[in-house]
Amino acid sequence: MSATTPVCQLLERQSGDYRGWLWVAPPADPWLTTQAPGPLWSADLTLARQWRAVGLTAYDSLEPRLDTPPGAVLFWPKTHALGEWWLLALCRRLPEGTPLQVVGENQGGIKRVLKVLAALGLGCRKLDSARRSTLFETRVGPVALDPDAVWQRFEAAGLALASHPGVFGHGKLDDGTRLLLENLPHELGRRGERVLDVGCGDGIIAASLAQRGAEVTALDVSAFAVEATRRTLAANALEGTVVQSDVYDGLADGERFAAIVSNPPFHQERAIDYGPAARLIAEAPERLERGGSLLLVANAFLPYPDRLEAAFGRFSILADDRRFRVYRAIRR
Repeated sequence: MSATTPVCQLLERQSGDYRGWLWVAPPADPWLTTQAPGPLWSADLTLARQWRAVGLTAYDSLEPRLDTPPGAVLFWPKTHALGEWWLLALCRRLPEGTPLQVVGENQGGIKRVLKVLAALGLGCRKLDSARRSTLFETRVGPVALDPDAVWQRFEAAGLALASHPGVFGHGKLDDGTRLLLENLPHELGRRGERVLDVGCGDGIIAASLAQRGAEVTALDVSAFAVEATRRTLAANALEGTVVQSDVYDGLADGERFAAIVSNPPFHQERAIDYGPAARLIAEAPERLERGGSLLLVANAFLPYPDRLEAAFGRFSILADDRRFRVYRAIRR
């Protein structure tokens, strides 16, 4: 099967044998699993499941015990600081001298990798460029920097928040989330009800609900978001359960809540992807107690009213600032 993404098309034309190599934070491309099979290391649980479904090894935690591969390929993300974390993490976890290739799209900042590698004392050479992408080659070596150094902490909505590059709203409070928090029903969670935060990001919604007294469960498909939420809850001396999960998949069968609160994602890389939000809405009634509410914020242009009406029959708009809307739907 031929590669479908520009970065994998660039790799496909190389003469080297990539079988058994470690693929780090790659895009979803069937070429990787069919023509160059090897283990995966990704913070994305959905991608890890796709790898495992075809019998390949996938690591989806931030601190895995990696087997030693013949080499590794790091797919440089558009968030530069996130790429630095992956690079530092690989230098920590792979034996010195392991071949490492770094590939990325030119508009995603791949050419800055030269300066990053030079600053770390790692040699580098350009292997190839095509499809508006560039491929560099180096070797893993000892570095003095700790990957943990890229974590940030900031204050918002009266809470201390942990933040990591690549996590939604990194280093600041998103305007949509702010509108949601300002318009949550006053009584929500104050009697210790079980409340679910889907797509928890840096944990600000989960922490706000826990601060009210709710028994909070928080879910996110990203290992970085799961760790950020855990750190946020700990920084504010709050309790909560945080699970890496593709929408509701990480919950027990029949587990229900008094409310589900979310600022759901609608992007996958640069493309609009309604899949997670569509599942969030469609399956919400099965996860709510009778009389329970789904509360979500979304960009005003997104086509969620039809989905809410299909799932719940009716809904209300709690706030609308022309950019964002806060929706509420109740399971009757």
